[in-house]
Amino acid sequence: MSRTRLASALLALVPLGAVGLLLLPHLLTPDSERWLAATVDGWSEDAPPPEVLAQRRMNPEWDFMSRTFLVLALADRVIAEPEQADALLPVMDAAIVDTLVQEAAHGHGWYLLPYASARPWRGDGRSVFVDGELLLMLGARRTAARAVGRPDRFVAETAERAARVEAAFGAASALPLAESYPDEGWTFCHTLALVGLRMHEHLDGADHSAVRDAWLATARERLIDPATGMLVSEFDMDGRHHDGPEGSTIFLVATALQLVDPELAADQYVRASEALGDRFLGFGYAREWPDGATALVDVDSGPLVPGLGASASASGFAIAASAAFHDHAWSAELRGALGAAEAVMAVHPLLAQAADTPVGDAVVLWGLGFGPLWAEVGAPEPAAGGTASR
Repeated sequence: MSRTRLASALLALVPLGAVGLLLLPHLLTPDSERWLAATVDGWSEDAPPPEVLAQRRMNPEWDFMSRTFLVLALADRVIAEPEQADALLPVMDAAIVDTLVQEAAHGHGWYLLPYASARPWRGDGRSVFVDGELLLMLGARRTAARAVGRPDRFVAETAERAARVEAAFGAASALPLAESYPDEGWTFCHTLALVGLRMHEHLDGADHSAVRDAWLATARERLIDPATGMLVSEFDMDGRHHDGPEGSTIFLVATALQLVDPELAADQYVRASEALGDRFLGFGYAREWPDGATALVDVDSGPLVPGLGASASASGFAIAASAAFHDHAWSAELRGALGAAEAVMAVHPLLAQAADTPVGDAVVLWGLGFGPLWAEVGAPEPAAGGTASR
């Protein structure tokens, strides 16, 4: 699946060390309020902002994922600052309702790339990418509203979507794997879907431990790259690896796994940060591929900085991951790179315009405010005699 790599929007994370050394220290702090304003601007019950829909010309997944990370980011903000609930919950509602309306009007493939119809699906023809992230949006909105004492919504929609997600694991395979595209699974999609199921447990007392434990056992046995010990990014429904570990997958996956299997989450973050995390002149960044891997440059990876191999997309997801795992030093370096680039783009409007896309804004905003939603949901109780993954 060709997920967005935020290549333009996250130019802010390319290590601008030589420029940053010339800037005043206060300019190196990213302005989270600017990212919030850019992300929520134009959202209403009538229609998404035009720039959100414009992403469809390049990739319909970008349209969809900008909604996912918008809702996650705003859930964090509402929980952290309840006084903003009246302003931000309607934005979350608008994003969710429009997503559901468009799916109902155009079909499940509305947010998928054309190759979703190029060959037969092995399962029921539904993508866990779409069902899983919709469940995640519903759960995040409901968790935030409940945390600040606001009315609940989307209860029936959550239960219906959770049933679809649970049914997807194993529908196309003898293994507890789910299709994102025909005979194609992504660890990114699986872990976000499992977080959505975890939110359903937290909100409504459901029990999805069987599917969670089955997937975790299979992931440990079948989906680990032998060279690095990291989870691979793409595989088929028989568990054969397609793409190995990617920075823009593994940092998101490690963060998601905190609500699924904290032990595996910590292991994956340590491996990813050691293999892919780096710094240049005091500015932090992440690489897309580990040493020795073929450095593909495509819509998935985004452009890589020559000589450093820095990936804007991997660095974007590393902002949230470094916060999730209390990696304070690298987190400060990643944020410093973002702040430096903000200052550069402030005096270069054309660069700022090129770098400003809704999905990038949403991922950055999520990373800058990450934490309250995950803390509210919490990890599942360990199974008797061991971790929940055993």
